[in-house]
Amino acid sequence: MSEEDQKKEEETEAESKAAESESDEEAEAKPGSDAEAEAGSEAESEDEAPDVEAIAKRVAALDEEDETERLAREEEEKLAERRKKRGKGRTGLEAAASKRLAKIGAKARPAKRAVPDAVEAADPLIERTQRLGEWVKKNKNLVQGLAVLVVLGLIGGTVYLYMDHKKALDASVALSQAVADERGMIGDPEKIQDDDTPHENIPVFRTPEERRDAALAKYREVDSHYKGTGAAWLARLGEGAMLLDKRDPDGAIAAFSDVAGSSLAKADSEVRGRALEGLGFSYELKAQLHPDERDKDLDSAIEQYKQLEAADVFGFKQMAIYHQARCYEAKGDKTKAIELLKGLREELMRDPEGHLFDELKSLTDDRLRRLDPTIVPAKRPGGLGTGGELSPELLEKLPPELREKLLHQGAGGPP
Repeated sequence: MSEEDQKKEEETEAESKAAESESDEEAEAKPGSDAEAEAGSEAESEDEAPDVEAIAKRVAALDEEDETERLAREEEEKLAERRKKRGKGRTGLEAAASKRLAKIGAKARPAKRAVPDAVEAADPLIERTQRLGEWVKKNKNLVQGLAVLVVLGLIGGTVYLYMDHKKALDASVALSQAVADERGMIGDPEKIQDDDTPHENIPVFRTPEERRDAALAKYREVDSHYKGTGAAWLARLGEGAMLLDKRDPDGAIAAFSDVAGSSLAKADSEVRGRALEGLGFSYELKAQLHPDERDKDLDSAIEQYKQLEAADVFGFKQMAIYHQARCYEAKGDKTKAIELLKGLREELMRDPEGHLFDELKSLTDDRLRRLDPTIVPAKRPGGLGTGGELSPELLEKLPPELREKLLHQGAGGPP
């Protein structure tokens, strides 16, 4: 036992002796029958017994007892032991112990706090989850309403995605039908149906004009029914090509301009390049049809080809330079045309992948020979025809727009 405990024990015994002395003096000063004293002692014991028990319960209810509380518990045990031995009311020592216990019990009991266990203390998320659970219970109707809205939102989103996907699929099918018409065969549909040779369901038309009109109608249908979709923008691009073939430059310019400024063109450089090339062809055609504004329209075509030259798509740059040279030649500026063609020819010869542009190199050489025969050696027999004429095989490989222009040039018409 420590010195502090011994001092407290001695103080307790001193108080007990003092209480016994006071009790004896009171007994001598106030004589009375033993029965009355015993009855009073028993009544006092009965009155204060609950106090002692209550104090003991409070002491036991404390989460952790300190030194003072331990001493109180030991005093209570001693007091209970003395009662068993004596079998009667409290003595002075018992009264002193009761007073001491009352002082201990009267001490302010610290407010108990709901201390989270080790897991809660280590993870605040658990406490937050508990709070959320309590909030959900209090706002049950609101939570149910929100849950219904979420479910409805998910159902609506699923339906929207399904419909959007179906719309895109239908648009793609319609676009493929328009492309099939554009690439259809020319002939007698009845004879081809009777022919046993398989044609893979390729559409057959009696004339090129009939084929063009059929494709144009389907392109416009896709653009009208599925406006804003990727298929609709591609249909608009095809519509521009059909209008160009129909020699409608203003309609073609409107179609190609729409595609060049579309969201699809911003996301797909090749689509933008095709639209710019179509604009250049359209302005060239307009220059042919309106000689009084020839130079103005050719300048507009050159501007489109310069933008095409900057496009980040393999092959567009080389074709754009060639188109610019044609326009300068049409304006009568042969010097600029030769400069562009010579630079293009040298680039194609240096490029390790120049063999991919053999056809373009042949066209460049033929045009240079026509502008200045001393620049390019005479052409060997075979391949392309002399005088810049194109072989049928090469014509079939060229885009329809370029093939149309080159055929006009070969016939002596304006480029």
